[in-house]
Amino acid sequence: MERINRKRPVQKNFWTNFRNSGIFYALLIALAFSSCEKPLPKAGLTEGIWRGQITAQNNQIPFNFNVKKQEGVYSITLINGDEELEIDDVNIIGDSLFFNMHIFDISIRAELKGDSLKGTYTKNYAENYILPFEAAHDKPGRFDNVSSSSAFDGTWETTFYSQDGKETPAVGIFKAEEGILKGTFLTKTGDYRFLDGYTEQDTMHLYTFDGNHIYKFKAHKESDSILKGEYWSGKTSYKTFVSKKNDTASLPDANSLTYLKDGYDRIDFSFPDLEGKQVSLKDEKYKDKVVVLQIFGTWCPNCMDETRFLSDWYRKNADQGVEIIGLAYEIKPDFDYARDRVLTMKEKLDVPYDFLIAGTSTTQSASESLPMLNRVMSFPTSIIIGRKGEVRRIHTGFSGPATGVYYEEFVDDFNQFMKDLIEEPEA
Repeated sequence: MERINRKRPVQKNFWTNFRNSGIFYALLIALAFSSCEKPLPKAGLTEGIWRGQITAQNNQIPFNFNVKKQEGVYSITLINGDEELEIDDVNIIGDSLFFNMHIFDISIRAELKGDSLKGTYTKNYAENYILPFEAAHDKPGRFDNVSSSSAFDGTWETTFYSQDGKETPAVGIFKAEEGILKGTFLTKTGDYRFLDGYTEQDTMHLYTFDGNHIYKFKAHKESDSILKGEYWSGKTSYKTFVSKKNDTASLPDANSLTYLKDGYDRIDFSFPDLEGKQVSLKDEKYKDKVVVLQIFGTWCPNCMDETRFLSDWYRKNADQGVEIIGLAYEIKPDFDYARDRVLTMKEKLDVPYDFLIAGTSTTQSASESLPMLNRVMSFPTSIIIGRKGEVRRIHTGFSGPATGVYYEEFVDDFNQFMKDLIEEPEA
């Protein structure tokens, strides 16, 4: 989805930088001297299911995580609806817990108090983006004693209204399953990923927390076919929305929104790879191959959905004369920072294809770096190039696994399009 309100980034990884700093060693020395006077607290993180919550805009956003300890090393699995995100950078100093949110430059720091935690959630790349965090052990599920009816099941034609008057069309899809209301919203730049929650009488509540997104939706049924609701995102964003029941609701064709300007039939660029070497589509590696360009950023959860899909597809088809190049647009205009973020993602998601550092994380930066396009309006955007270098398709946004049948339709269409393109006879 489109990234807005970019703010000044700071360190890429709190724990790594803290551990390598003089402050860390000074703290260890202080703890050592203090231990001569009185024993340090025996802190530990209890294994099992926890329920955490982050407070944003006076809303509590609940989520679950599972703690494991093996051979003295902790790991955490963040549970967000139907997805799980592995966190392996978990550290305890004294009575304090530190961990980073999967691949994102985001950290949680909390004081251990037996079977409870209290601390902060910090987006390290954003200025003064700190929110309260707390958690309790042995709390399965997002909520206690809630249920959901089928009153909101179906497809809803939706319009979001921002405080500056901007309108954004969307499609809401919801379904109650085993007492939980699940669903998402699709827009022309991507989807809101995995949402789940509950219903009470004529009101629905939906939440997500995937390490980066912090969403709450609340909507009331004005009638059997009309919803009026509110949407809170992160620290400050707030919108209202209206939804109308419409089983045939749709959005503009994602293959028509971004296109080449008149006079162009191909993409041309030269960007550095992760070692700093300039790379171009004219390089021998890409000659006479079908190439997928992925415009993305490691800060973008929708991009991670697409990266998982493309990684799996590439492993199965790498011997078919195809290549994928990820064009990374990162938060900080610093090569080393951007490289480290991409390497972290590449390792954690086990991504097998190439990456280049292309610019910073705004659609304006992406558009300026690829001036042959009418515009880049969304992260991610994918560009499919034929064996002779001609652009064959540009797909804006990505409808991920949370969208159900929409995702399945995308996968089928992508697979067929790529199969046909790969099998095209050479001219």
